[in-house]
Parts: sequence; structure tokens; C-alpha cells
Amino acid sequence: MSRLCEGRVVIVTGAGRGLGRAHALAFAEQGARVVVNDLGVALDGAGGSRGPAQAVVEEIRAAGGEAIAHGGDIATTEGAASLVASALDAFGALHTLVNNAGFLRDRTLVNLDEDDWDAVMRVHLKGHFLPLKHAAAHWRAEVKAGREVAARVVNTSSGAGLLGSVGQGNYSAAKAGIVGLTLVAAAELGRYGVQVNAIAPAARTRMTEGTFAQAMAAPGGAGAFDAMAPENVSPLVVWLGSAACEGVTGRVFEAEAGRITVMEGWRPGPTRDKGARWSAREAGEAALELLARAERPGAVYGSR
Repeated sequence: MSRLCEGRVVIVTGAGRGLGRAHALAFAEQGARVVVNDLGVALDGAGGSRGPAQAVVEEIRAAGGEAIAHGGDIATTEGAASLVASALDAFGALHTLVNNAGFLRDRTLVNLDEDDWDAVMRVHLKGHFLPLKHAAAHWRAEVKAGREVAARVVNTSSGAGLLGSVGQGNYSAAKAGIVGLTLVAAAELGRYGVQVNAIAPAARTRMTEGTFAQAMAAPGGAGAFDAMAPENVSPLVVWLGSAACEGVTGRVFEAEAGRITVMEGWRPGPTRDKGARWSAREAGEAALELLARAERPGAVYGSR
């Protein structure tokens, strides 16, 4: 049986550790040539090292695969452009972009500094937009040149972006923004043969093992299923990034342990139309009546 991504060229950002590393290795196992992007920064985005990205490249090569490291900052125009260029220069093509890079600077809103807000929005939201922009420009050019494109983009949101998470206002807002970006990109890029989807993963990484230590702990028993291993998320990402994923775009999937869920977002619930302007008191009474008939929203992570 042929491998799912045989011959495809895949970029994975933030691929030096955690989920990104698992995705890069899984794509390589399925025959993809992989560009491993990572700045090698600390959990809060400080510092930097080419070591983590190069280590993943060596893992892929040791297993017989092809990979190169990219250490550019993908939240800059120069870094994002060089990321796409590196794939084209090394492998002559680009088929799949997996946006995964990110870090945390958790604070409650009253304690959240402007710099911490900007830094998290920059790496997550801008760090999705710029690689997507430059990859999409390449694919559009391919179509205009008369070449067929079967491109895939997999963005990384989070349960925090779908439900909110106490102490993570910056992260939750960025991850919610990624869902909006995914929907727009799916609508705009379909004409060029590009499918764009998002995942909301739950797995044990540097970003979660401290915040959710108990839930993310590895099992104690030998041979027990490690539900929070990041490798559990990667099979869905690989499929979404493959040519076998046909006609799936603009969707958000939650992936955790052995469970895959199609997430269903905002859609109209109970409604009333007066046919004329409401008074403030009438609007309040109507809103309360509608809320009584509406489904209750999911609980915000960390709320009491």
C-alpha cells in the first residue's frame, strides 16, 4: 500500500518539539519531504536555538526520510517568505502547510501586560497569517501558470479559542482568531485548489503539562494507552494535509487521545422578530425569554 503523503512537500512550523515534532515525524513516515521550522525558544518565547529543529531533521533522516531545518521567524514577512522559498529551493514544490508555532504568557486580564498580549497574538495569529499568505501566493501563481494544485493548510486553534480559558485571555483570543482566519482562507483559496482546515488539539506539550499537569500526566502502567501523547493528534493532521482529503475545507476538528470531533460553531438559535424597534425593557425581556430556550454554552476552562 502506498504511503498517504508520498511525494508531497510539507512545512510544519513550531516543529522542534511537542505537537509540531510529532506532526513532522508522522508526515515523513507517510512519505512526505518535510521543512521543519522552529526558533527553539523557551516556553514564553525568549531565547532561541536551531538545535530542536535540527534534531527533528536528523530523526527523519535516520529513518530514511528527507527533511531540512528552517530557523526563520515566521511572524515576519521575511521569515515567512523564506520559509516557503526554502521548501521550493530544497524540494521544488510545496503541497501542505501546517501552522503550529506558538508559546504562552499566561496572566489574568487585570495582570496581563500589553507586551504579553502583543507577543502571544504575534506568534499565534500573525504567525499563522504570514506563512499562509506566502504559501497561498505561490499556489495562486501555480494555478495562473496552468499547473494543477491540490494544496492543504492545517491551522492550529485550541479549546481555549473555542470556549475560552481563564488566565489565557491573549492565547484564547489568538486561537479564536485562527478559526476566523481559517474560515476566510477556505472561502478565498478554494478557487486555487487549496483546502484550509483547523484542529483544536489536546495533548501533553510544554504549553499544557504545567497548566493542566494532572490531566496531561502520562499513564503509570506499562502498556497503558497514553491518551495525552501528541502523537495521537498527528494522524488526523496528516490526513488533512494529504491529497486523500478531498472536498474537506473550512472545518474545525477537535483531536484528543483516540477521539476526533467535528466542531460546530456559531449558528442561529432561538429568535424573535418584533417587526419594529424594541424598547430597552422589551429587548431585555425578549433576550431573557430566548435565553431560557437556548442551549447553555460550554464552560470556560478553569472557571468555577
